[in-house]
Amino acid sequence: MDLILLLIGFLCMLAGIAGSFLPAIPGLPLSWFGLVLLYATNTVPTNYWILGITLIITVIISVLDYFIPAQGAKKFGGSSYGIWGTNIGLIIGLLSPLPFGFLTGAFVGALIGELVFDATNHKRALRAATGSFIGFLASTFIQFFVCCLFLGLFISIVWQNKAGLFL
Repeated sequence: MDLILLLIGFLCMLAGIAGSFLPAIPGLPLSWFGLVLLYATNTVPTNYWILGITLIITVIISVLDYFIPAQGAKKFGGSSYGIWGTNIGLIIGLLSPLPFGFLTGAFVGALIGELVFDATNHKRALRAATGSFIGFLASTFIQFFVCCLFLGLFISIVWQNKAGLFL
């Protein structure tokens, strides 16, 4: 049973890293759940300090994930249309055959969203789309970085308790 929990927890970690790029998957909460599954095993002693601190980090960054792209768009004069366009473009870009479709899709989606909001001012739309895109990149990088830290913590804990997990 411990091995199954370990494997599911590890898969949650990997899905969390992928979720830091994909808007439909809650990346950081999924990575945190992988840590919870690790501590649910009988061979790893529960450390409430690690779980509590990582939960606080998860909640703070998950909340900031909604504000960072909006602040990037607002700083560059954008609207909510640009933010919605970024998310829609990201999903379409992920489905495209382009190598970096999620990046180009996010930017093009933000630009189209801003042009829908105000089709007369192309310069403002380009500036706002840039702000939405920069906010999206910052938020994505923060989530990816913390998910990788959680994965490192997961691997470190497994490594320290390796004898008990595989017996």
